[in-house]
Amino acid sequence: MPAATSSPRKAIVWMAGWLTAMIVIAVAGREATRTLHVFQIMELRSVLGFAMLWPLVHASGGLAAMRTRRIGSHIARNTVHYGAQFGWFLALTLIPIAQVVAIEFTMPVWTALLAVAFLGERLGPARIAAVALGLVGVAVIVRPGIEHVDPGQLIALAAAFGFAISIILVKSLTTTESVVAIIFWMLVIQSAIGLVPALLVWRTPGAGVWPWILVIALCGTYSHFCMAKALTLADAMMIVPMDFLRVPLSALAGWLVYGERIDLFTVVGAGLILAANLLNLRRSTPAPDDDTRMATSR
Repeated sequence: MPAATSSPRKAIVWMAGWLTAMIVIAVAGREATRTLHVFQIMELRSVLGFAMLWPLVHASGGLAAMRTRRIGSHIARNTVHYGAQFGWFLALTLIPIAQVVAIEFTMPVWTALLAVAFLGERLGPARIAAVALGLVGVAVIVRPGIEHVDPGQLIALAAAFGFAISIILVKSLTTTESVVAIIFWMLVIQSAIGLVPALLVWRTPGAGVWPWILVIALCGTYSHFCMAKALTLADAMMIVPMDFLRVPLSALAGWLVYGERIDLFTVVGAGLILAANLLNLRRSTPAPDDDTRMATSR
């Protein structure tokens, strides 16, 4: 990254926006699901998100700049992404917010394994150790065979795996598509995918739920932009570890808003997963296209 464009202080501000948006969307998602089905929430998020993204689309050159010759790749990516998002929102209704976020951080572990399987990347000693730490962390949180495994934990794990697949698919898109274009097609395609499921469970939203829906749409759309801006202003080695603050901050939000208590297993498991992420991150600094992948992962 050229020194002239580097601004760690500004990057921290943009990352604060990302962290705030991601924590707020978790609370808003849980509140909205008290009244509406997840399918309907996701459809409203995509439709409203498209309107909220329009200023960035306009600034990027309008609809003409959103044209793509890779619609098939966008459809494949967003089909998987839609399923992962559904699992993430559903998990929020079943287990503590901190557990959802901690398990979500296994995404880089699955991404590393998928990159080896489908992109021909090498699995060196550091990555092997990172994968092992991540898997042990999941086992500590879920504790299979020791206690009853909560379905919400498995759903969160499946969502993390889905997000990892989405990142692998996005990697090829970033060679020809801009961040705004990837988010644009995400909203358009997921609106189409979710239309019928949303209509099947449709309930007219009451006045009390609309603020939560608007918050979900706003945070879900512009959180990506905050992360992308942060990555243009500072190295990923500085930015990505800041995202790990989502785990304790989410735990704090769950405790303050819902009185959720976090057990020792979740704390230890989250620590192992975050250690795995740090180890994987220190292996090498991502190139610019890798930075874009992270910014468009959800």
